Amino acid sequence: MSRSRFVGVVLTAVLASTGLTAFDAAAQGAPPAPPVQVATPLAKRITNWDEYTGRFEASEQVDVRARVSGFIESVHFQDGSLVQKGDLLFTIDQRPYQLAVEVARAEVVRAKAQVELARNEVERAEGLTQNRTITARDVDQRRANFNSAVGSQQGAEANLKNAELNLEWTEVRAPLSGRISNRRVDQGNLIAGGQSGATLLTTIVAVDPIYFTFDVSEADFLRYTRMADLRENTTHDAGTPVEVRLSDEAKWDRRGKVNFIDNALNARSATIRGRAVFENKDQFLTPGVFGRLRLFAGEGDALLVPDTVIASDQANKIVLTVGPENKVVPKPVVLGPISDGLRVIRSGLTAEDKVIVGGNANPMVRPGVAVTPQPGEIKVATTN
Repeated sequence: MSRSRFVGVVLTAVLASTGLTAFDAAAQGAPPAPPVQVATPLAKRITNWDEYTGRFEASEQVDVRARVSGFIESVHFQDGSLVQKGDLLFTIDQRPYQLAVEVARAEVVRAKAQVELARNEVERAEGLTQNRTITARDVDQRRANFNSAVGSQQGAEANLKNAELNLEWTEVRAPLSGRISNRRVDQGNLIAGGQSGATLLTTIVAVDPIYFTFDVSEADFLRYTRMADLRENTTHDAGTPVEVRLSDEAKWDRRGKVNFIDNALNARSATIRGRAVFENKDQFLTPGVFGRLRLFAGEGDALLVPDTVIASDQANKIVLTVGPENKVVPKPVVLGPISDGLRVIRSGLTAEDKVIVGGNANPMVRPGVAVTPQPGEIKVATTN
């Protein structure tokens, strides 16, 4: 027997006498199973909300234009300030329009004199018909002259009202209360007025109340229609309650009501436009600002886990659980919103699953690896 074969036989005999195999010897040097904290998902009845992204819009918006042409004589507001309905914004040179009013008044005086003269002629002619001094035809002619004079007087009075109206329009006033933009035309510029081609002077937006517009998917719209008639609720004063928070806000402190649902879905996006109204007494909310809106979607039972246990596996969201033989089992899940500081799991978990809530940051804790489970607990977040 060779020396190397003899050594192998001796080692085998030694290991056999101590009850160890080569595999057991290697196993003695393996690291222990990593410890993890496990807990079953928290079962809780929650209020369901559907969230949508949208933006604030002015409840009213007006482009301020002059109705008459002329030179801007003065500007009476500060750019970006708050204005009230009826406040004077611009004054157009009034002198040409004042002259037009005076001319129209003179024309009214002349027309009244013509009416008085024609009336006297008719009365005189009617007295002469009894002794046949004047013919009936002459009487009819004088009555026609009188009626013509009356018509001329009415036309002159209408022209006077039109001239006075143009004079009034030389003072451009705020048509609504709200925040005004910057002036588009400075003092001394010639502007065009009228119904078409009028110069834009500035714009005003009403910001109290303020609107928030958002798009609802076709699936959500059908669900709302079956669950509770959202469209019918918007036709009443109550409305459907909603909440909004801005991009830098964590709480849903801004409460409003849905007051409009569009009459058709967008064929391209398969969404329907909704609108909610909010009070804005402090003028903080500004048209164009984005926000996040949530809409009440009923109540129901749900399973909740900490958001920190959610992991990503390519396109899926997964939660690590402990399965048979204390091995890590990943479970794909469908996520819901945050409720009481925990993430709602819409599907993928059961109430008996042992979710790894602690120790999952250990790189050794991965699918298929045996772990040492220890009791943990899932609690709702406490707020001060």
